[in-house]
Amino acid sequence: MEGSSSSSAIFYDFLDRMRNPASLDLVRSIKSFIVSFSFYAANPENDGKKVQEFYTTMEDAIRDHPLWAGATDQEVDCAMEGLEKYVMTKLFSRTFSSTPEDVKIDLETSQKIHLLQTFLKPEHLDIPAVLRNEASWLLAEKELLKINAFKAPREKLLCVMNCCKVINNLLLNASMSENHVLAGADDFLPVLIYVMIKANPPQLHSNLKFIQLYRRQTKLVSEAAYYLTNLVSAKTFIFELNSKSLSIDEIEFEESMQAARMTNKETEKEATPTLEERTTLQGQTDPGPSARSHDKEKSGASNYPYMDKEAGDLTIGDVERLLSVYKQVVTKYTGLCTAVKHLSLSRTEPHVTNLEARNVFLTQPEDTGKNSDQGVGQ
Repeated sequence: MEGSSSSSAIFYDFLDRMRNPASLDLVRSIKSFIVSFSFYAANPENDGKKVQEFYTTMEDAIRDHPLWAGATDQEVDCAMEGLEKYVMTKLFSRTFSSTPEDVKIDLETSQKIHLLQTFLKPEHLDIPAVLRNEASWLLAEKELLKINAFKAPREKLLCVMNCCKVINNLLLNASMSENHVLAGADDFLPVLIYVMIKANPPQLHSNLKFIQLYRRQTKLVSEAAYYLTNLVSAKTFIFELNSKSLSIDEIEFEESMQAARMTNKETEKEATPTLEERTTLQGQTDPGPSARSHDKEKSGASNYPYMDKEAGDLTIGDVERLLSVYKQVVTKYTGLCTAVKHLSLSRTEPHVTNLEARNVFLTQPEDTGKNSDQGVGQ
């Protein structure tokens, strides 16, 4: 896995140089670009082009700047990494999952994966037994799940690469220790699809689109491009998946999906009181501890069956059920927040005061202090 110390050093070196009075012209250009985004409605493709053009312009400016006089290509590249992280952290709320369509695809993808998790097995994807390594799969899942914790395109891409490298190492080990003949993408992609389904990372579509649009295009090459392309392919496969996509009988597939939908509906129904129940609860006065205890014994159950339980009271079935409810709540909450944010941006005429403009730069982005198992890389 890639380490975090080098990544932090690169970024803070960039910030230090930007605080130098000699960098005032660069600071003004960066500040002006960030502020300009608030004057236009979100358009991901156009926004991506603007950002890529800005990267090119700024790279030329940095190469010609006295602060980087005599700098090597690697030093200029480090400055550009710092610039990308700073700019995209500042623009994150404006550029990530910025359209209702992105929100919809995120929600539909997550919901479909949630259904598939209830019955999909490695054999349905024709994954050879020699590649069924739960420990490696779990490690790959953990790396992929980190993707939503970061705002910089480079760090999100590193989560993708770290996940894929775990899978690639699994394939290499199998080829050496088990004499398994590697089949390239025919081995790699099914395992990646299965890991993605097991992990069900939040806002998967928006994260991949964000990397594609806002990571410097000169960095989306070679290994990084290969792994990102595979992840996009895996996401598309899952989104369009049907019985013909798997090694499973069509009737069995449809019955399994229907059973999963029914289970979800029952879970949601049990987790959410009806309007009549809410009205009844709101109209009641607190009868006191003794009466509440008596009512529980009388009714046999609470409307919220886990509220009066301790950790030791939970069974394995309870944990699975609570985890399912939790994932649904998080998915719906993030989708709702993004939709509300987009609605607010579309209805509010943007304006920036002089004081706000002056403070755009030299304010440390929110996630710069966050540590991860990441570092210098694509």
